[in-house]
Amino acid sequence: MTEKRVLLAAPRGYCAGVDRAVHTVELALAKWGAPVYVRKQIVHNRHVVAGLAELGAVFVDELGEVPAGAVCVFSAHGVSPAVREEAAARKLRVIDATCPLVTKVHNEARRFAKAGLPILLIGHAGHEEVEGTMGEAPGSFTLIETPTDVDALELPVDSRVGWLTQTTLSVDETRATVARLRERFPRLVDPPSEDLCYATQNRQAAVRELARQADVVIVVGSSNSSNSVRLVEVALDGGARAAYRVDDAAEIDSAWFDDGVVTIGVTSGASVPDALVAGVLERLVELGWPTAVEDRLITETLSFTLPPEVR
Repeated sequence: MTEKRVLLAAPRGYCAGVDRAVHTVELALAKWGAPVYVRKQIVHNRHVVAGLAELGAVFVDELGEVPAGAVCVFSAHGVSPAVREEAAARKLRVIDATCPLVTKVHNEARRFAKAGLPILLIGHAGHEEVEGTMGEAPGSFTLIETPTDVDALELPVDSRVGWLTQTTLSVDETRATVARLRERFPRLVDPPSEDLCYATQNRQAAVRELARQADVVIVVGSSNSSNSVRLVEVALDGGARAAYRVDDAAEIDSAWFDDGVVTIGVTSGASVPDALVAGVLERLVELGWPTAVEDRLITETLSFTLPPEVR
């Protein structure tokens, strides 16, 4: 019989932007004490949010829920100028934990708008990052999700139009849409540099390599984490017979590993702490699987400076 294996993808888990955002809330609580208010989920992981809530963080959907003058952290996904103006009007002590890569996209949006260009944003409707970015120039943006959306645009083909993308999409996810934009608009204006998140790209590359070797892939991540959900799709596209997303070890079903499964691959989304992955690996050992072997594709070294209020 072929020996059973558990392969652990690397890189996986926290990216630099998520690590910065979570650490920001922890430091704010240490500095000012509870409660510290956080607009939206600081990152898209329910365990992280629950853990910070136990420390005294209060998560709100809108600033109207925050008492005037209180400490308020903006999430890693960024906010629109209208939210910043509301925070100033309410005299909130704001700590901005927006990922620097998202901030860069906001800057480019303002530059395009100042130049009078229509802006096409590739992203997912309703995502907090998309809402914040489009808020930089509401009258200039059109959201497109697929190449088909490009064909429906009511813009002259000789228009100068700029394009941007939600950072948490990968090159593979945007390639076809950007190609269609170039075909449709020969005068398309590119952003000055690559906006896509290095972590999204790296994690998808790692899971694609993992899927070449694994019968089943387990992705640790919450259901509202778009990059975690996408890792499941990438694993299936990459050749895995099955792929499952779990929030934690309790959601693992031993029946997934019947029917001749020899190799299990494990990875996690960019907002997942490694403790949750460790729990999944421990559960697999309980089910009779060997200790995991890490399969490292890329080593990440990027880090971001903390917001000045909590340094």
